[in-house]
Amino acid sequence: MEVGMGRFERCLPRLQGRLRRAAFLALDMEFTGLHSTFPQNNDPSLFDSPAERYLKARQSVQRFTLAQLGLAIFSNENSNKYVVHSYNFFLFPSSWGAMDVEFTVSASSIQFLSHYGFDYNKFLRDGIPYMNEVQEKIFSQHLLAGSWNASSALDRDVLKKAIDEVTCWIAAAEEEETMILQDLDGHQMFEVQLVLRQALRNVWTQPLGDKKVMVKKVSPQQRQLLENTRYDRCQKELILLSARGFTNLFQTLVKAKKPLVGHNMLMDLMHLHDKFYKPLPESYEEFKKNIHNLFPVLIDTKTVTKSIWKKWCFPRVSNLLEAYTVLCSSNLNLQDSTCPVITLAKDCSRYAENKYPHEAGYDAFLSGSVLLKSAHLLLCRPTDDAVEADPSFSQYLTVLAKYLNKVNLIRGSVPSINFSGEDAPCQRPPLLIVHVRGWPGLNERQIYEEFKALCRFDVRRLAENQFILLSNKFKELVLRDYKHHRHLRVSVYRHWRHSPAVNCLLRVSGIVALWSLLAFVLGGAPCCS
Repeated sequence: MEVGMGRFERCLPRLQGRLRRAAFLALDMEFTGLHSTFPQNNDPSLFDSPAERYLKARQSVQRFTLAQLGLAIFSNENSNKYVVHSYNFFLFPSSWGAMDVEFTVSASSIQFLSHYGFDYNKFLRDGIPYMNEVQEKIFSQHLLAGSWNASSALDRDVLKKAIDEVTCWIAAAEEEETMILQDLDGHQMFEVQLVLRQALRNVWTQPLGDKKVMVKKVSPQQRQLLENTRYDRCQKELILLSARGFTNLFQTLVKAKKPLVGHNMLMDLMHLHDKFYKPLPESYEEFKKNIHNLFPVLIDTKTVTKSIWKKWCFPRVSNLLEAYTVLCSSNLNLQDSTCPVITLAKDCSRYAENKYPHEAGYDAFLSGSVLLKSAHLLLCRPTDDAVEADPSFSQYLTVLAKYLNKVNLIRGSVPSINFSGEDAPCQRPPLLIVHVRGWPGLNERQIYEEFKALCRFDVRRLAENQFILLSNKFKELVLRDYKHHRHLRVSVYRHWRHSPAVNCLLRVSGIVALWSLLAFVLGGAPCCS
């Protein structure tokens, strides 16, 4: 189901109720960009420690924004049956009052999402607003102070037109007469009322819905009475509630403390923190601590499926949809009576009929389904014995225990980030070192192009004529094929032999030893008379 700004507030109470009753939640996001090209050398690398990768990703998260958030709510109706309500939320940063958020768009990301049918008009015109705690504090201060200024040129034009219309009308109007302002979108409904009430003490306003606001001429005494009524639809608390937008649902999600499922979900978690909670901290450990406090149980299906695929040698897959297809295959014998039955709710039934890859709501549904099928596989496969009773979700969590809170790290020095403890030690294959002879001006990019046909290496310059190569898998054939190369000599990197720091230390030690020896020889023993 698609949800934009126009229907979000009406749906919010029902959404909050479903969140609280859910067995678990699955999440997916689409962004205006993924990896920022500024500054240079910001691409993910196998050389990155988790903390270094976090700092790189943080720069990207601060530059890009969310375009769509998918949330799949899995409810355990009875025994092994799960009913799924999957939602696509189009999001757009709040631009209320003086707030004006800047973000970057990546051309490749726009083309990618457009290829898969993403509707940018819905993102731009009907995106649900949101704000984090810092933005909310600034917004509240402006609201309470009554200092309301529109930052958007469009909003300023709308406000000017409304003020002109009301000013012309009110000069000849009698008390109790009314007029209607039309074609006011979203927050403009509130902004127009706030500005009119602030500028004219003899008017009262009331939203009518359908993009309309009623303006009524009243006496100062009547205005004072109306301002103190609890039925005022323009109370500052209600304005703040509307300006928070999707953040209201995020806060319910945090309070519910349900297991949160995703696929390669590190960037999703970073955007959740930055856009709805607080700006991302510089400290990697503080980020981990904050996320664990917000979401005590995280399950990354990429971490789970990587382990399962190694254990049972399933057909190789490259994305979430392919993993889902393999797990649904009858060859796995997961169609027994105890296997979880996953049913889409009526308003989401199109996901049962067709595939919608890279639509956030569909990918969220896939993530949750992959989790259930993987958990059932882990529960049943060790002995291949039939499960006696319908497994509960708590049994699935038990069998998934070693994967909890371990979020996959793509091409990093460790396989995953542990949000509930210390990260695993670095697990890298041997480094290779390339010695360059007779090939001046060679750079990292040229070295990468030279070796990419054999293996995908990450390259880092060690010295003027030396480069370090690192890959996910050690490739003996690289050593063999370049054994007699004219310009490049490849060998296994040895820290004590190849490290510039160690070499420098050895040289300095050698010089010191030599001078000590010379001093001893020249100083010598005292001469005998």
